[in-house]
Amino acid sequence: MKRSPAFSPAFLMPALLAFAGCAATPASHPADPASPRSYAPISPERMSEDIRTLASDPFQGRAPGTEGEKVTVAWLIEQFKALGLEPGGENGGWTQDVPMIRTRPSVDGAVTARTGGRTMRLVQLRDICLSTLLPERRIRVTDAPMVFVGYGVSAPERGWDDFKGVDLRGKVAIFLVNDPDFDAKPGEAVAGKFGGRAMTYYGRWTYKFEEAARRGAVAALVVHDTPGASYPWSTVVAPGGVAYDIARDGNGAKPVPVQGWLEGGAAARLFAQAGLDLAALREKARAPDFRPVALRGTRLSVDMPVTLDRLVSRNVLAKITGARFPEESVMFGAHWDAFGESKGPDGGTVIRRGAVDDGSGIAAVLEIARALRAGPTPDRTVRFAAWTGEERGLLGSSWYVAHPLAPLEKTAANLTMDVLQMGGAARNAYVVGAGQDSLQQDFARAAAAQGRTTRPEAMPERGAFYRADHLPFARAGVPVLAVMDMAGAFDLVNGGEAAGARWLKDYMACYHQPCDAWHADWDLRGAAQDAAAVLAVGRGVAFSHDWPYWEADSEFRAVRENSAAARAPL
Repeated sequence: MKRSPAFSPAFLMPALLAFAGCAATPASHPADPASPRSYAPISPERMSEDIRTLASDPFQGRAPGTEGEKVTVAWLIEQFKALGLEPGGENGGWTQDVPMIRTRPSVDGAVTARTGGRTMRLVQLRDICLSTLLPERRIRVTDAPMVFVGYGVSAPERGWDDFKGVDLRGKVAIFLVNDPDFDAKPGEAVAGKFGGRAMTYYGRWTYKFEEAARRGAVAALVVHDTPGASYPWSTVVAPGGVAYDIARDGNGAKPVPVQGWLEGGAAARLFAQAGLDLAALREKARAPDFRPVALRGTRLSVDMPVTLDRLVSRNVLAKITGARFPEESVMFGAHWDAFGESKGPDGGTVIRRGAVDDGSGIAAVLEIARALRAGPTPDRTVRFAAWTGEERGLLGSSWYVAHPLAPLEKTAANLTMDVLQMGGAARNAYVVGAGQDSLQQDFARAAAAQGRTTRPEAMPERGAFYRADHLPFARAGVPVLAVMDMAGAFDLVNGGEAAGARWLKDYMACYHQPCDAWHADWDLRGAAQDAAAVLAVGRGVAFSHDWPYWEADSEFRAVRENSAAARAPL
């Protein structure tokens, strides 16, 4: 597709510098990544103060449906107003209601796996972590047969079917996390069928739960292992089994009644009780001829009271109406929610503040809005979104996509920022889900204009492209750019890749934990570089009438093509 000159490398450096009052610099003379020019007009200092505020005690960890949400939403509206933006929500307001349910199974509930005369008790949050997305006050499973379904993938386009027609109705399906080729050895038939170490959507636990529901299972359990999941068991159990979902009207597909994770050691013991070797089955599950394996004579029973709450959370939305094509949109977004308050081992209150995840993204959105508001009015309408419920399953962004406030077929791009690095100015940047669409190419050019190189994400097995608020837009066909600084170790100006690796290791130890808190010694120049590059890409789309596009082999291309008539040239 023909691209506007606005997307050329020569445009991108002026886009980065214009609001800072700097003279335009030819693309052949990129900025020094150690120079403030590499992140102008973004202010690392303002970003730090915004993160500090969002992670402070009054915000209570920003969980949906809490007093912390009220404080957060009010603060976000205040910021958008102060920047001179227009309301972008429902009925001329600043918000969009997102009806949700919240469930919490009791830790005192009974979970047992019985094989003949042997019974294994599975302790909630130690051996197993169960939750439900049904609006029920009790979850029950009574003597349900258990079936190991390998990776639980049905991918006819890849010549793969783990189910082989086995009936799962009324049964408990047990899955391995990630894709069938995650642990593949050279020469195995599965090697490379799912992109090697790069996770596909088939590898996400959300897909596995969806597949279990489609096939009529009464419960779905994913066996946890840290490499495959990309996070430790402590991250799985940190929410305490609390689950959120969009309030459903009863007409759509229902979720699997009981879903959750089996701790790796507990899973091995359960399989051994049934006379099976889980390690050996892992290897068999990598073969195309794998068939589901029943845990002979083993039946699962669950009886758990559930605390059920109905609540209305809110997306916070603002905009700058376009001067020439107001019906067309470019959207910048990040999620405002984190995990809120809980009780620590000593009985005291623990706040999981979500400073980096995703206070950093919200701070970037505010800086981008400030920069765009200070310049000329864009041709297209620019929308700014602070999403609710990302940590609970991309709920706010999913609700918006199901109930859009601007036509999705005329939304030119969604640019999402989720976790920006605090280690300092960097010589490189990462492209998450590389090869998906043209916005990623534009981001690479923007980074080059900053004097940075770009690399594909270093740990594609984490499936980052399928784990943030851009995904619902991608599934609806909207081209997306996701910037997520968990993608690899940055080559920092101060300390190189060793320093970048230390930052990433330290951050991952705090992922979704109370220690994801604001620190005065952070260096946000690297986060500002990423925000400035995203600004350059989004500004290029906003001052254009061309349409970013999906690459030919992207799974999202066909969806976009179905609405091509809506974007026909005037």
